[in-house]
Parts: sequence; C-alpha cells; structure tokens
Amino acid sequence: MTQLANAAAHEINNPLSIIVGHLEMLARDVDLHAGARPRLEKALGAAERVRGIVAGMAHITRLRSANDPPGLPVRLDLAESAREPGDTAGAVPDREARLVAVIDRLREQVAELERRQAEARQAEGAWRENSALLEKAQEVAHVGYWVSTASTAGRLLWSAETYRIFGIPEGGFDGRVETFFELVHPDDREAVRRASEAALGGGGHYRIEHRIVRPDGIVRWVHEEADVTGDEGAGAPRMLGVVQDITERKQAEEERARLEDQLRQAQKLEAIGALAGGIAHDFNNLLTVITGRAKLLETRLPPEERLRRDLDLIEKAAGRAAGLTKQLLAFSRKQVLEPSVLDLNAVVANMEPMLQRLIAEDIDLVVVPGAGLAAVRADAGQLGQVLLNLVVNARDAMPHGGRVTLETANVHLDEAFAARHPGARAGPHVRLSVTDTGVGMSEQTTSHIFEPFFTTKEAGRGTGLGLSTVYGIVKQHGGYVAVESVLGRGACFTIYLPPVETAVEPAVPAGEQGEAPRGSETILLVEDEQGVRELAQEVLQAQGYRVLEARHPGEALLVGERYAGRIHLVVTDLVMPQMNGFELSERLRAYRPEIRVLYISAYSDALIGRSGPLREGRPVLDKPFLPDALSRAVREVLDAG
Repeated sequence: MTQLANAAAHEINNPLSIIVGHLEMLARDVDLHAGARPRLEKALGAAERVRGIVAGMAHITRLRSANDPPGLPVRLDLAESAREPGDTAGAVPDREARLVAVIDRLREQVAELERRQAEARQAEGAWRENSALLEKAQEVAHVGYWVSTASTAGRLLWSAETYRIFGIPEGGFDGRVETFFELVHPDDREAVRRASEAALGGGGHYRIEHRIVRPDGIVRWVHEEADVTGDEGAGAPRMLGVVQDITERKQAEEERARLEDQLRQAQKLEAIGALAGGIAHDFNNLLTVITGRAKLLETRLPPEERLRRDLDLIEKAAGRAAGLTKQLLAFSRKQVLEPSVLDLNAVVANMEPMLQRLIAEDIDLVVVPGAGLAAVRADAGQLGQVLLNLVVNARDAMPHGGRVTLETANVHLDEAFAARHPGARAGPHVRLSVTDTGVGMSEQTTSHIFEPFFTTKEAGRGTGLGLSTVYGIVKQHGGYVAVESVLGRGACFTIYLPPVETAVEPAVPAGEQGEAPRGSETILLVEDEQGVRELAQEVLQAQGYRVLEARHPGEALLVGERYAGRIHLVVTDLVMPQMNGFELSERLRAYRPEIRVLYISAYSDALIGRSGPLREGRPVLDKPFLPDALSRAVREVLDAG
C-alpha cells in the first residue's frame, strides 16, 4: 500500500508542479488578454484544490497486525479519524478503495488543469493574432486609437498607428495632453481645445478635423472622434477616441475646389465675352455710320469751313470708341484675324524699340530669345497688341522702377499641367513670358484680372480692357494664358501658343495709299442694318458702281435670280437673320459661279469656328470702316486674279 501511495504522489506532484508553474507565469504576464484571465484564475483554483488533496494524503497512517508477516506492505488508513475506537473490521479493503478514488479524482483534476491551460494558451494566441490583425487594419486605413483622462494634466495612451500618424516613434510620446496640443497646428489649437472641453463638459461626442505638425515639420490633416465615458472604479470620465489621417482627402478636396473655381471663372469670362461681343457688334454698326457720314460731310465742306473742327472732334471720338469696341471684340474672341506663320522672336524684336519708348528710364527691358524657337500661326498685329498691353501693365506696376523681362522658349505641357489649368492643352507649345519686379497682386486680384473693365489703377489711368484683350487674343489663337503673382514680389504673365511646322512667311510691305479707286461694275450689297447699308450704297455709287440693294439674304437670292445682267461682286454682312454671309455666297455661286465676294462684319468668330479659316482666300472688311477703306477693299477684290 505504501508503494501505491508513493506512486500516486509521484504521478500527481510532478505534472502538478509543471502546471502550477506555467499558470503562475501566465498570471504575471502583463500583456495577458482580459478574456483569458478569468479562465486562468479558475485553473489556479483547481490547482489549489489538488494541492489540498495531496496534502491530505500526509495523514494516511501505517497499520501493521501482530500476525502480519515481516514483508507485508504497509497499509494506509485514509479515514482513521472517522472510525470508531476498536472498529477494525474491513479497514484495509476500505482504505484501499478510498485511495484508488483519491487517485482517480487527482487524475481528473490534473486533466482539467491541462485542458484549461491549453484553452488559456489558445485564447492568448487568438488574442495576439487578433491584435496584430487589428493593428495592420489600422495601419492600412490610417486609423489609430487613443485613450485620455478628462483633465489637461491627464495622460494619453496611443496605439501604434497613432504614433505613425503623428510621425513619432513608438515610445517617443510622453503621454501628456499638453504635449499633444503642442503637436496641433497653431491655427487649429484653440478650436481643438474648445471641442475637447465642450465634449468633456457635457459628456457629449467629440468630433473635429484639424491639422497637426509632425516633428519633421510636415503638416498633415487628421479627423478625430471620441466618446466620453465614466470610469466605474474612480468615477472620473475619460475619452475613448480614434484618429484618422485624411491628408489625401483634404488635398483632393482643395484641388477640386480650385478646379471648380477656375471653371466658374472661365464660364464667367465666357459669359462676359458673349455680352461684350454683342455690345461691340452693335457699337461697330453705329460707329460705321457715324465715322462714314462724318467723313463724307468733311469731303463736301470747303477747307475754310469752321464746322471742320467739329467733324474732327467727332472722328476722333468715334476713333476712340472704335478702339474700345476692338478691345471688347478681342476679349470676346470675335475679331477677324489675319494669321500667318511667324517667328515669335522676330515679333518681340520688332516691338522692342516701341516698348523701350513706352517704359520709364528707371525700368530695364530685358529680352531673352529662345534658341531654335518653333514657328506659330498667328496675327502679328494682335501679338504685338498682347506684348504692348502686358508691358504697359508691368510698367504701371513699377512706379519706382524695376525690370521687365521678355522671354521665349519651346516647352512641353504635360497632362498634369493641363489638369491643373482648365483651358490648357497638353503637348508642345511656344512660350512667351512677361515678368516684372513690381508690386504684385493678391490672390483675390488675380482671380479677376482678365475681366473687362476690372482695374486696380486709380481713376483716369487705363480702361480695364488691357488684360482682357490679352486673354481674348490668346484664346482666339488657340493658346492659353496664365498669371502668377505674389503681393510685393512682382508678377509673371505666361502665354502658350501651339507651334506649327510650316516655314515662316515673309512680311509683305505695305503699299502707298493714293486716291480712292473708282469702278463701273455691278455690286450686290446685302446688309440688314439700314444705316450701314445706305452709307455703303452712297459711297459705292459715288465711286461709279451700279449697286443692287438687299435688306436680308432672302431678298439677295431673289435679286440674284431675277437680275438679267452680270453681278460682279457681292458685298455682304457676315451675321444676318435667315443665313450668314458665307452661306449666302455659296447659294449665289450655285447659279452665278463667277461672282466674287467681299465680307463685312463687326465680328465673325462664330462663322470662323463653323466654316474654317475665313480670312484665308475670303476677304473681310472689319467694321467700323471709312468710305475710302470700303472703296479700296471693293477694288482689290474685283482686281484680284
């Protein structure tokens, strides 16, 4: 029986010591998952009960009979204290049975301890795996969590992703709330404090977006949310929150807002341009009549007539009005261009002497021509107007002197540039930049700089049409104009024009102006504006031509069908009811193929856009025109081979 007891004690104590040792080590693990700790405590309790059973075995007594042989094993009495004195019957079998039962219970307890230890290890492994997955998910989503006590003197606990968001190595944050506020952007710090205090004061929800400044100086945007909860132990509230890096979203929102603002600005300029074009069209018709009638009246007055002075004043005023409408048409991109293949360096060089005379002596004009500059197809006069307006604008921005730099170069605009600048196109371009060292402009000013009549100059200096003219001319040439400026640091206007591979065309010298030519051919005059039609008819008849008058395209087609003689020339307005001048001329040529055409118009951009380059092979006389200009244009078309 002693051997049996020893064997049982050995079998129980060894694994029990191992189990208890592991359980105690687990109990001392500070990182033990909260869900595994109750199971561990139950396992330790079971182990303590097994310890008690084994300790109870120490009370087993040795019983030996006088008649027992010397080699008989010692018998153990597991319940000696429970027997009545003198009761020895059946003691040995009863004691053996009890010992076997004890051993069986011990084995069951050991098995239960091992099972619970395995469950604790499994739960601990699952917790660590889940913690790793949660941390990875936070890293992917840029979301970290934090815990804070209520007071500003309290402590903050950060997750690993929160450390990454703030750009601080793990363990590099001292946990102080005030240290956190030092990481908040100075401009947002007060708002974050107020939001935190409001949540803590009312037990509400904390939600805010703000900027942080990392230790390396990089500014990031974060979104924070937290709930205020009470601590059941101490009763003090605390905040449980999350923080997410939203920098990319904020940047996308800012970029979208910038593009939307640019689109609104472009749409506003388009609307203003349409209005300006319509006004200029009507004004040009009126100015044609005013200047034409004044010129005819002047030819009929004797040289000594005092009324000539009044006519001169009328003509000068009409000339200034015509200049304004021309600028309005340039902005609205409704001018009729005379494009040719140009070398932009040559245009700048030809304009340089005039530009030197425009600027003050304390302003340096620097020209930096680009090497191997590609040719452009443009109206040389209009590009000269662009240069003139930009240099004058730069001069006015430098009242105390400075430097204006004109620079040309071949550049390639990528898709990213085109995406950031609505209206620009990716690909090769010829760049012309005008940079000054003047007073510069604010962002608010640059957003309106191309609007007609917008000016920052004092009253009496400029019309507010200079830069809007630049905008319109560049747009009409299929280009893009950009402006960069910082208040107090000057401005840079950059023009991008599409290049062409055609060789540069030589300039045609202007001929001398003589007396207005005469003729005897038959001309069909089509004009829906009565004042312009009557003036043109009178001028042409005075020069010897036979004039057939038509008030609209339908009437012109009837005249063309019914007139028995030859019609040598059609002088037609471009923009009319029923059909435009181009369509009218095609209809007339269907049965009068020999007829020639001279177009007159206040603007013709819509026609050019639909019907191709109008100026190429199709002569156009711009309104307002003088009588001599009409006579010469008619004669040139009739005499053309």
